[in-house]
Amino acid sequence: MPRKSNLVLWGVVLFVAWNALLLFFLWTRPGTDDHGTLTNKVIQLAQDAEKELERQKNLLQQIHDYSAIWSRQRKKLATTRSPIAHAAVPQPAIKGPPATKPLQQTSALPQPDNTVIPVLVIACDRSTVRRCLDKLIQHRPSKERFPIIVSQDCGHEETARVIANYGDAVRHIKQPDLADIPVPSDHRKFQGYYKIARHYRWALSQVFFSLKYKAAIVVEDDLEVAPDFFEYFGATFPLLRDDSSLWCVSAWNDNGKEQMVDNQHPEALYRTDFFPGLGWLLLADLWEELEPKWPKAFWDDWMRHPDQRKGRACIRPEVSRTMTFGRKGVSHGQFFDQYLKFIKLNDHYVPFTEQDLSYLKKENFEQTFLAEVYDAPEVRVEELLGNRRKELGAVRVQYSSRDTFKAFAKALGVMDDLKSGVPRAGYRGIVSFLFRGRRVFLAPRRDWTGYDPTWS
Repeated sequence: MPRKSNLVLWGVVLFVAWNALLLFFLWTRPGTDDHGTLTNKVIQLAQDAEKELERQKNLLQQIHDYSAIWSRQRKKLATTRSPIAHAAVPQPAIKGPPATKPLQQTSALPQPDNTVIPVLVIACDRSTVRRCLDKLIQHRPSKERFPIIVSQDCGHEETARVIANYGDAVRHIKQPDLADIPVPSDHRKFQGYYKIARHYRWALSQVFFSLKYKAAIVVEDDLEVAPDFFEYFGATFPLLRDDSSLWCVSAWNDNGKEQMVDNQHPEALYRTDFFPGLGWLLLADLWEELEPKWPKAFWDDWMRHPDQRKGRACIRPEVSRTMTFGRKGVSHGQFFDQYLKFIKLNDHYVPFTEQDLSYLKKENFEQTFLAEVYDAPEVRVEELLGNRRKELGAVRVQYSSRDTFKAFAKALGVMDDLKSGVPRAGYRGIVSFLFRGRRVFLAPRRDWTGYDPTWS
């Protein structure tokens, strides 16, 4: 371990020395009498310096990240060598969502799972798919474990050329049926939704039935992923595989605006009854269940119906691991300007595979989460809007009907639409978010008995 500490020190020394040499080089460059040429060279030098400083900033960040990891490893090694390693050490009580509680770094951690999990990119006519693919390739830790399959619909030649430029870094497959789909006369404007559903059915069938993968991560061509995107899905895959009360893991928080999430705890994860999509992991078994009854259109809302969900939940993060940059699409920017473009993309790498995520199992999560919600003092929306009673910390706002939920959600900046009675990011009717820096639970009564589909 001292050797690794020395490496960190030498990295910092090299960083400082390089920048000193760079500054010396800039100061000692020969001048010129040509004022225009001098101006151009100064601008070019400034641009070069800016690029080099950015590269050095990234290097220093990597050094910082590795230093933190080595520090944790040293502590873990010291613990295993200590004769009191198994003694019970009292932990201070921490207020906040259950995922913010200290995570046990013990032998109970799940064993590493090397199941191959492809990333299925759903593409059509956006040549900006390169932004999505660039980030996926940049952040994936292994080409072998996380192969990228781009499934393209629409027959758009420019987009096809962009995808082809990636060579063997991705696998490019093309949806063969490009014909228009007969739709009811009142659905003509929804033709795009019918084609999307057809494409999803074909692409997922290729991944699970033809290529025989056991799981897949689905993203669309207008999503950018966070640095720990693959770490997140790699760590949560065993949970999804082993817990029958889960049916997906999503990278998305519907209420993930920057001011509404706890950026100090990017490791926080939750269960949600709402299907989030926008970067999600599913198992082959689920596709075998859904494919025979796959809808002709509006597949995501269909997924949110009780007949499909069957009481199962998804895992979702406090801070989103995807963000969308695609305002253009079949939805014509619905929600984009009001919500989607403000979603915070996580920028702090979290080593999820080193953490004990057993708190997300249904019985563990409900015991901790429900106690925290209903032990929180109840306040009125007016008190929150007036920034009163701040001394209370986390608080609860109670709703009793569809109308009160929508009114409170709008007042507090939460997405207020309901799908089959389920609020976005909700679990047992509870929506957790930050409002002006404090944790708020928008929750039904403690004796809540289930969702009412007529609330949609």
